[in-house]
Amino acid sequence: MRRVTHDTYANIFSTVYLGLMVNLLLLIGCAPLVFLLLTTDPVMSWPLLAIAAPLAAPALAGALTAFRAHGLGDGRVIRTFWAGWRASAPKALVIGALVAVVLAIVVVDVRAVSAASWAVVVVPLCATVALLALATTPVALTALVEAPGTPLRVLLSTAAVLAVRRWYLSAVSLLVLAGQAVLFTTSPALALGLTAAPALYLVWANARFALRPVLPADATVAV
Repeated sequence: MRRVTHDTYANIFSTVYLGLMVNLLLLIGCAPLVFLLLTTDPVMSWPLLAIAAPLAAPALAGALTAFRAHGLGDGRVIRTFWAGWRASAPKALVIGALVAVVLAIVVVDVRAVSAASWAVVVVPLCATVALLALATTPVALTALVEAPGTPLRVLLSTAAVLAVRRWYLSAVSLLVLAGQAVLFTTSPALALGLTAAPALYLVWANARFALRPVLPADATVAV
């Protein structure tokens, strides 16, 4: 039998450390949103959730920064996470706010027309808009991490185009996020303490692969 090398042990340890630490840092960075999800009924408190959700966007960007740095051999998870949080916070907050507004409008529209005869037309359209917003978000945040100097308009338009063009990657990412949401409702401790980082890592990998054709050598996203 071949002996497991020291480098293999080191890689395993660094990967486990990355996952556990990112889970902890996400819990800290997303504390307002997590607190509302744990203590309120989302059906009734969705306006508060819409307000708190954008505050989680910089933490997500920090996690994506840590994943990117780990792939480059940088094991300083805590420092990298908060560096990514600080660098991306202004634009990440805007991205989160825009997505929250879109989703809030969708919820209001669906509730308003749910009893109407033409809801069969409006509801699928609203669902499509919501799915596009959700699929665009991880691609936009990944683009922000990869190319922080890119104008926000370019980030969003590029992310939207690639989320649709690479729809199969978007579909996998949305399924992973949906699975994470279901797990959170049944076992919050497991979702927050163990599976959050692996799920987000898969979403980041899909988004980064989708962005590869538009990431030139100077790391500026462009369509």
